[in-house]
Amino acid sequence: MEKRPTAELIPELFDTILKLRTQEDCAAFFEDLCTEKEVENMASRLAAAKLLIKGKTYLQVIETVDISSATLSRVSRCVRHGTGYTRMIERE
Repeated sequence: MEKRPTAELIPELFDTILKLRTQEDCAAFFEDLCTEKEVENMASRLAAAKLLIKGKTYLQVIETVDISSATLSRVSRCVRHGTGYTRMIERE
């Protein structure tokens, strides 16, 4: 059997995530898929993005969320130039 390029597998991952219906489904899936630290890091990034969108400063975000300044800088770039965080946060 031939190995499939990782880029081909990503749409399957997204399709699987779209099938999650409840927080319990999400918790079980992400517990199997990721380490606890990876899930914590994703949660921290989302929390930081929400605070940045609300107009909080880097210092205020770092005081509130356990996140490195390098990661916060990346999140900030995504908030300013990307669409993923704002699209999801607007749906809340």
